[in-house]
Amino acid sequence: MRHILFVDDEIKVLQGLTRMLRPMRNEWDMTFIDDPRKVLELLEQRPYDAIVVDMKMPQMDGAEVLTKVRELKPGIARIVLSGHAEREGSLRSVGLAHQFLAKPCDADTLRATVSRACELRGFLVDAGLADTVCQLGKLPSLPKLYQAITDEIAREDASLARVAAIIGQDLSMTAKVLQLVNSAFFGLGRRVADIDQAVSYLGVDVIRSLVASHSAFSAFETVDLDFFQQLWRHSSLTAALAKAIAQLASDDPIVHAESFQAGMLHDIGALVLAARLPNEYRDARRHAESGKGSLAARELEVFGCDHGRIGAYLMGLWGLSDRIVEAIAYHDRPSACSYQKIAPLTAVHAASALVLEAMGREGFETKLDLDYLEVVGCAGSLPKWREEAARIVANTDDQDRDEQDGDEQD
Repeated sequence: MRHILFVDDEIKVLQGLTRMLRPMRNEWDMTFIDDPRKVLELLEQRPYDAIVVDMKMPQMDGAEVLTKVRELKPGIARIVLSGHAEREGSLRSVGLAHQFLAKPCDADTLRATVSRACELRGFLVDAGLADTVCQLGKLPSLPKLYQAITDEIAREDASLARVAAIIGQDLSMTAKVLQLVNSAFFGLGRRVADIDQAVSYLGVDVIRSLVASHSAFSAFETVDLDFFQQLWRHSSLTAALAKAIAQLASDDPIVHAESFQAGMLHDIGALVLAARLPNEYRDARRHAESGKGSLAARELEVFGCDHGRIGAYLMGLWGLSDRIVEAIAYHDRPSACSYQKIAPLTAVHAASALVLEAMGREGFETKLDLDYLEVVGCAGSLPKWREEAARIVANTDDQDRDEQDGDEQD
């Protein structure tokens, strides 16, 4: 039985929710309250799996409620239910809410969103990491990219193309923009996995609000910048190669886009651990780098869960597509996935391993699962994929040298 708390100051809205969700009464234990000030008292009295809160309430608005909920019970799935007229105010909750729904919300969408959030919440409970991961509202970006997006949106002639190009280079900003544009709040009715499309739909004003409010984007404040730069580089190369592999294996443009974004985000769980548990994760990396075992094995030993499952949990909670979440969860161990056909997982698993191989780091982290590639019918494509990996890595090395030479001349 899931425990769900609904908060809205309008009695008629709560009555409508009660009627609409009556079929769920055998699966959900639901509490409906019209005074947001009672939320903290209720949270102290009993555990809840999810809270669905209205944004605009006179006694205490949704952002204030979610701020307090995150502080007191960070493991609760936080969902905003808000009208389109309140869109600007709702952007304040982007760093607080896991999901966004628009009023009026149909029963199927509400049930599906809450159910998925509750199921994912249980994903890390055994590992004791649910509170740690759920507490995250935003993930830090590389300082260089954060400064670039800040400078761009400050321009009067800010360009959607330039904004998308900057966001597309950054794990954290990519994840946050995909979370927002794919939420039911914007009502697209289809999944968006392409950053250019996502930024074009949101527009410069929304991106500007996200940056200005500091609710969605922020820069790293860490001395361990080398690790994060390596993480960004590997993620970018994996994304490029995953898209190239998907284009060779499939004619579906959605698969191409999802493979690219899954490749960009496949190690976001490592970013979560490094951001929330920096000392412990630094020790785990050093242990793996010393040759004492794989990083994933060390993560399981120290945290009770590997970075693939942690990243999949958070991205699933944020509402990214099942195929992207699946690729993130199983990129190091694709044979563990029940779906044994060509998918973004195939492209991301191969890309991550082949990029490391092309960089001379074969065996350090991801190893190719040849049995899996045989099962999905892609083993014969490896020579062509290796050539593509070598080409992408070499081209990126050349670009890096050109940029470095340009910086030195400046």
